Amino acid sequence: MKKILLILTIFSIFSTDILAQFGPGGGGGFPGMGGGTRKDREQMAIPGTAQAQPKGSAKISGYVVDSSVSKAVEYASVALMVKATKKPVDGAICDDKGKFSITRVATGEYILSISFMGYQTKKMDVNIVNKNDEIDLGVIKLGYSTQNLAEVTVEGQRSLIEDKVDRMVYNAEKDASNKGGDGADVLRKVPSLTVDLDGNVSLRGSSNVKVLINNKPSTIIASSVADALKQIPADMIKSVEVITSPSAKYDAEGSSGIINIITKKNTLQGLTLNMDTSVGIRGGNLSLNGNYRKGTMGFSVGGFGRANYNINGRFDNTQITSDSFGNQTTNVQGAETRNSGLFGNYQFGWDWDINKTNSITASLKLGARNQYNYQDGLLTQIYRGLLPNTPLAISTTRDVESIDNSNNVDANIDYVHTYKKPQQELTISGQFSRNNRVNDFTNKIAGLPDGSNLITNTNPSSNQETTLQVDYQTPIGKTQMIEFGGKGIFRKVNSVFRQIGNNGSLDYDQNIAASYFSYTLTTKKKYSLKVGGRYEYTNIDATQVTEGKGSQNIDIPDYGTFVPSINLSKSIKGGTTLKLAYNRRIQRPSLQFLNPNRNASNPSNVTEGNPLLSPEFTNNYEFTVNTFFKNVFLTSALFMRNTTGGIESVRTNDVDTQGKPFILTRYLNIGNQDAYGMNLFVNVTAGKLQIGGGTDVFYSVLKNNNPNPLFNASNEGWVASFRMFGNYNLGKGWGIQAFSFYRGNQVQLQGNQGGFGIYSLGFKRDFLNKKGSIGFGAENFFTPNGFTIKSNIDSPTITQNSVTTLRNMNFKVTFSYRLGKISFVDAKKKKKSVNNDDMKDGDGGGGQQAAPAAPAGGGRPR
Repeated sequence: MKKILLILTIFSIFSTDILAQFGPGGGGGFPGMGGGTRKDREQMAIPGTAQAQPKGSAKISGYVVDSSVSKAVEYASVALMVKATKKPVDGAICDDKGKFSITRVATGEYILSISFMGYQTKKMDVNIVNKNDEIDLGVIKLGYSTQNLAEVTVEGQRSLIEDKVDRMVYNAEKDASNKGGDGADVLRKVPSLTVDLDGNVSLRGSSNVKVLINNKPSTIIASSVADALKQIPADMIKSVEVITSPSAKYDAEGSSGIINIITKKNTLQGLTLNMDTSVGIRGGNLSLNGNYRKGTMGFSVGGFGRANYNINGRFDNTQITSDSFGNQTTNVQGAETRNSGLFGNYQFGWDWDINKTNSITASLKLGARNQYNYQDGLLTQIYRGLLPNTPLAISTTRDVESIDNSNNVDANIDYVHTYKKPQQELTISGQFSRNNRVNDFTNKIAGLPDGSNLITNTNPSSNQETTLQVDYQTPIGKTQMIEFGGKGIFRKVNSVFRQIGNNGSLDYDQNIAASYFSYTLTTKKKYSLKVGGRYEYTNIDATQVTEGKGSQNIDIPDYGTFVPSINLSKSIKGGTTLKLAYNRRIQRPSLQFLNPNRNASNPSNVTEGNPLLSPEFTNNYEFTVNTFFKNVFLTSALFMRNTTGGIESVRTNDVDTQGKPFILTRYLNIGNQDAYGMNLFVNVTAGKLQIGGGTDVFYSVLKNNNPNPLFNASNEGWVASFRMFGNYNLGKGWGIQAFSFYRGNQVQLQGNQGGFGIYSLGFKRDFLNKKGSIGFGAENFFTPNGFTIKSNIDSPTITQNSVTTLRNMNFKVTFSYRLGKISFVDAKKKKKSVNNDDMKDGDGGGGQQAAPAAPAGGGRPR
């Protein structure tokens, strides 16, 4: 701990000394460089964006809105042309509030042209008489267009998918099919992402991905990404950022990248209230969100509840184990499954623009989850030998109930100070996050008397994080930017487990001190370079209490990690961008992998964590090409990923106190993975039809480097997934949307996991000038009996084949309505906040996830 405090102290002194060099009194700017107003800062392009030399001091501004609903038209193109020659001399893109501003305009007569996909282009005469004129055009309304797509500007193609120097952005609010679902439904449509049927997310085939919400982490995400996504209504997601090459500013964790979910916010004057709801044969949800803004202060409150029900299926599993003497045992299992759950979150927000250079933002989020899983009539039959010529040795029938309940709180406060120099700012952020979880199971064995027929496990746990963060950035001239900052993360994890013959606890304190530096350069030849480095120092104190052995300290050495990153891009003619990137990442183990609790909800497949695990290290390389032509947007990427010290599962044979054999799964740092692949995404708009789709394909090479030939394993093969979606405007407020996704066979260390596919079709009708909508959706309607996923494990000591049946056909009705009256005001400052993206997530998180009766395959997906 002393080392952590020492590093933070050194960084504080370093930051204070550096800040003092940028001007007395905090004014900002190098000597000779003037300042600017707050609005200048907001409208200034990033360093290096092509800008003509100043020819005047006039300014033109306004707001662009949809003429039918008075809603902002985000990212509309604004071009300023000389009236006499029709030659463009300047331009701008509207922000997410529909606002644009063109500064340093010379005197003269101009034509302002405003265009956006699906709207009629609007042209206005603008005359600048005096060099310091400020022309406020107020609200400019755009009507819907019936023109051919060829006449629409290329900016409209970026409305659904955008590409930036270090990330790809999927604008979910532009996709009309995102109604009535949750966060997992939205992420399934994002290029490069794969979301399985349980809601677990992987990026380019790797589950080592960090998920943030509005640039913030949460202990509920650390507990389970899948459950966190179920608490986010799809209608509230504004966009999803996929950051495959994070800069030095981001935490070093998340070996395959970062997913940042941006939710919708209101910065418009007035009072609004939105309601969204859906109900179906498998689940329903209700969302209410209100916003109020008056002057420089705004408030928001929201709530979301989701219920899952009538979700059932079946599994069948056969496993053959061999002991050291070559004796073989066959274990056959089968059961009907069902699960249900309630999810909810409530959030409160407050922000205040103190003055032109200072602002404060605060938020409080409360969440709850209640998940119940049942295995009815779990039949286990054990044969001492191979079927069919062997007698039955043991047969048991039991009902298994697993309870996974949790609650979480996230509190954030952020302070932003801007300087006279545009884009120079200081941010101080703090966060407190805590997740409490209870993960219990009960096995009720048939045929035994009461009192001796129950096997129980109780596993309460908690995960708490406190974070302090300081960030500073300043431009150098017009083409360069430097950023640096420091961060301290203080985690306290506790797990208590109680079961027959295995009681104990784990206290795991992890402290991280980090500092970073980043440099950005953009040239007149349209090259952009962003390079940086981040150093993180980790200190761990861990204590384990075991029944019969007492308390003992776990000796885990401190370690430091340097993480470099580089992003280079080049814009060429025709709207094409080339990008080349490299970054190094680490992946620290979360509680799912550390928890020493022995989870035996299925007595034939037992899981146990390992508190001695070390982090994984990954090198990422990628080359990306993005282009626009006519009505088509195309993005493709080649990537290579190498992971060493990977956390892999190791399965061994064991017997319980009654002599019954079972498979014990533990985790070790023995894995090595190489992945070579590509992503392809295409989006086409033709009149009233929009269609898009893509594929992710990679070749995976897995090794566990275990010197013991009985446990040594390797596997390799191709992995692919495909998605397609489309929507069509039928007119008169009617629309139709369709979506399909297929994930192929997954290559795993000790076997394979079968593929699956999902599809949906929906109709929607807008009414009352788009204030409300009602819709009907159908999912997987051609498979009323469900579909199956076949998986296998193959090793010298274990052979396992399992079949899982999933029944997820669904029909639902959706409804949404918006109340309130709003008016336009100046866009607010960009809010900044804490984001902890350094933990290796798993499905289990704060307590271990109940082991399925039939594991899907050997090792976790990578």
